[in-house]
Amino acid sequence: MSKPLSVTALLATLGLALGQAAPAAAHHSYASFDRSKTITVSGTVKAWEWTNPHTWLTVAVPDPKKKGAVRSWAFEGMAPGTLRAKGWSRLMLKPGDKITLTMNPRRDGAAGGTLVGLTLPDGKVIGGPAG
Repeated sequence: MSKPLSVTALLATLGLALGQAAPAAAHHSYASFDRSKTITVSGTVKAWEWTNPHTWLTVAVPDPKKKGAVRSWAFEGMAPGTLRAKGWSRLMLKPGDKITLTMNPRRDGAAGGTLVGLTLPDGKVIGGPAG
């Protein structure tokens, strides 16, 4: 018959378990995005990756500084299960679709952000500026 854990051993075990969970929580940080700003951009879908742990949308967006030029923007979305519960689908976007999306921009100024909402080619709105 084994002895029950002492309070010290129990606290040490709990501390180790919580220490292992911290990196997982940090992975899902939105610190690289400016959540106080919501920006709208329009462009053409290049790729829609419905993958875990995050979905990714790549869009060709016209560059307002260079006539006729486009820039590739990358948008991080929530996990597929979370988006599915909010009305999103892996089949709702395909390369070549013209869309308008709202996002929280990257703090470093790179072309991209985290998805907030989008307007599909048929006019249907998924998500929105308020998230």
